[in-house]
Amino acid sequence: MDTLNSTAVDQFDARLIAPFGVIGITADDHAVTSIVFLSNDVGAKAPKKNTLAHLACVQLMSYFNNPKFVFDLPVRLSGSKHQLDVWHAMQNIRAGTTLTYGTLAEQIGSNARAVGTACGKNPVPIVVPCHRIVACSGLGGFMGGKRDDPLAIKRWLLNHEGAAAAVTAGGKFAGKPAATAALF
Repeated sequence: MDTLNSTAVDQFDARLIAPFGVIGITADDHAVTSIVFLSNDVGAKAPKKNTLAHLACVQLMSYFNNPKFVFDLPVRLSGSKHQLDVWHAMQNIRAGTTLTYGTLAEQIGSNARAVGTACGKNPVPIVVPCHRIVACSGLGGFMGGKRDDPLAIKRWLLNHEGAAAAVTAGGKFAGKPAATAALF
């Protein structure tokens, strides 16, 4: 991911240290508007007096402690009709399960490439679980490839949820989720 300068890093209402790095959270009075994976050298920042940023931190920590945790955050999803269709469909995929880009595309009357593009534009990853969408021949992409190893977070999230026992170190996905998850 591109390194953010200090002014850009300050735009976040909260910065949460996650098991795989730092997450920046923005919210307004009505909804969480973005979740961004930041450089690991950025420190934590307690939420401002924005109760939704605080709630997002609490719920993300609950998820990191329990992969079956179900998010109940108001989120603002702004995008094309197609993107909204993809993002809403992803919210129905339970932890520990995955769909291929093609399968999700069939479900919403789209194509796999367009689903992948919508996944890459997801403004609130983890809460809207784009990491649960995989390619038929491997993990696929994640975060638009904006990090040195963009799949590292996707692997961590799937492993955390118990789906990654079928993911090899080389990123190949065997297609069957594991039955249980281990935090570490």
